[in-house]
Amino acid sequence: MTSVFQRALGADFDRLHPQLQRRFAVDGTTDAGCVGAGVMDRIWRGPAFTTPFLRLGTLRHVLFPETGVDVPFTIENWAYTDSYGRDTLTFVRTFQVAAHRRRRFDATMVWSGRRDVLVDYLGTHQHLAVDLALAVDSTGALTIRSGGQRFRGGVPCPPALTGEARLREWYDERTERFRIEVSVTNRRFGPLFGYSGSFTVQYVPSGGAPVPAAVRPLRENPRE
Repeated sequence: MTSVFQRALGADFDRLHPQLQRRFAVDGTTDAGCVGAGVMDRIWRGPAFTTPFLRLGTLRHVLFPETGVDVPFTIENWAYTDSYGRDTLTFVRTFQVAAHRRRRFDATMVWSGRRDVLVDYLGTHQHLAVDLALAVDSTGALTIRSGGQRFRGGVPCPPALTGEARLREWYDERTERFRIEVSVTNRRFGPLFGYSGSFTVQYVPSGGAPVPAAVRPLRENPRE
């Protein structure tokens, strides 16, 4: 099988740092999953008026209002075939924002062969579908920028309600850790949310543990 990231990047996939190639080649054939753990050096949010919007996101494991430094973090990437027969890769991020409070940011990525684009379904119920533009920079890092966004049912999101997400992930050979930076901004309201930090990973071989039910969405969106 070919991973959804290999399909999205095409020949550019080979320009990724070798550690990133291994990580984003997870397709359920050799590796069923890639599970990382580390620390977010900083989690931030926009001005106070963004808090209600971010708090609303906690209901579906999308965004959250808490901020902090040195926040323990895990990320779970599992490959599987969803109920519509599509190759899927989970991105389930869990942040220990307080001693007795965890926040999750869930996404499932599906390759749309019909439109030739990687689609990111956000949250536990995949209410929001986001097209992603992937690239590899001169250092071998992966960059992702969000594009068109649609509510469940295919209704386009009004620009005033959308957030543009930018991600950069790379491998730090000096520390032997993956590093990541994420920011979400709105063209009208400015910066909304973001985080940066580092982590290490372990790979789960195919044929071992099944894909945990907790990382799969509660409802799948058939639209691409």
